[in-house]
Amino acid sequence: MRYLLDTNVCVVYLNGRSRSVCDQLLSISTDEIAVCSIVKAELFYGAMRSNNPTQTLNRQQQFLSRFVSLPFDDEAARTGGQIRAQLAIGGSPIGAYDLQIAAIALANHLTLVTHNTREFERVEELQIED
Repeated sequence: MRYLLDTNVCVVYLNGRSRSVCDQLLSISTDEIAVCSIVKAELFYGAMRSNNPTQTLNRQQQFLSRFVSLPFDDEAARTGGQIRAQLAIGGSPIGAYDLQIAAIALANHLTLVTHNTREFERVEELQIED
């Protein structure tokens, strides 16, 4: 695996809002892409609030089932603690979910694919691709 998808990239793909994002994702082998349980939780929350939760969940499940799913495990928890401490010392914390997503990416040596570069660029050593 090389990439971890952030929630916003999944949403753009699922809604077909960017041909270039869709083309890029389709050009990469699914073996190279992972999602994580935190991103899934954010997507499922959005689905539950949508006009058609059943249809939205089905579409998400079809998309997500193509990729390895990474949990927020003990290594990610340790990494997340380090990130949170560093950001607190620097006075620039990030949101709890983004902290967990960044920790999973770092713990698994993955590049985070996100459009939310402003938030994630504060995390030292995190590789980001917009």
